[in-house]
Amino acid sequence: MADLDALRFRWSRALEGARGPGGGPDPVPYADNLLARWQEPQRHYHTITHLAAVLDRVDVLERYAGDPDVVRLAAWFHDAVYLPERSENEERSARLAERALPEAGVSAEKTAEVARLVRLTVTHDPADGDRDGQVLCDADLAILAASPSAYAAYAAGVREEYHFVPSDAFREGRADVLRQLLALPRLFRTPYGTEHWEATARYNVTSELEMLSL
Repeated sequence: MADLDALRFRWSRALEGARGPGGGPDPVPYADNLLARWQEPQRHYHTITHLAAVLDRVDVLERYAGDPDVVRLAAWFHDAVYLPERSENEERSARLAERALPEAGVSAEKTAEVARLVRLTVTHDPADGDRDGQVLCDADLAILAASPSAYAAYAAGVREEYHFVPSDAFREGRADVLRQLLALPRLFRTPYGTEHWEATARYNVTSELEMLSL
């Protein structure tokens, strides 16, 4: 499990970086609210371990971002609302950011950018010039380039989150998601992601799709 104190520190640092010298209220209660959400019982892949992994990947990719702290805040919110049986999780997560961040001292402009980035994780298809979107989407999709055992654990976690879906329906729905990913011209948009993750991710996704087709 991820270190909660370390995550609180990372939240505080990102929030302080985004809101600038004007400051604002104590960051910790906001971190605790988000961490509670990320630890809800219906989560098996979209957990604080996933949150920490995405933040780690943002750190790797930060040189490509226009505003790395805004991207980090978007990482915190991108799955903050997560109910597997609902289809509007990203929208509800974006709205949560729109409510919480101004209260926490973040400007309207940066709040709007965080919300935009969260909504972008519906498609993971940022525009060519969207540097922050590219970093967040690459960080979120980096699990696709994991080792075989880590990828298998990811796939199993996703299946467990959708335990209420019958096997045939899940296989069909999951296969559709994987085909949509493979149809993207590139899974990763940053130079680092393209060089280090693209080939492995396509291999893993193709292998899972083949297994679902058996």
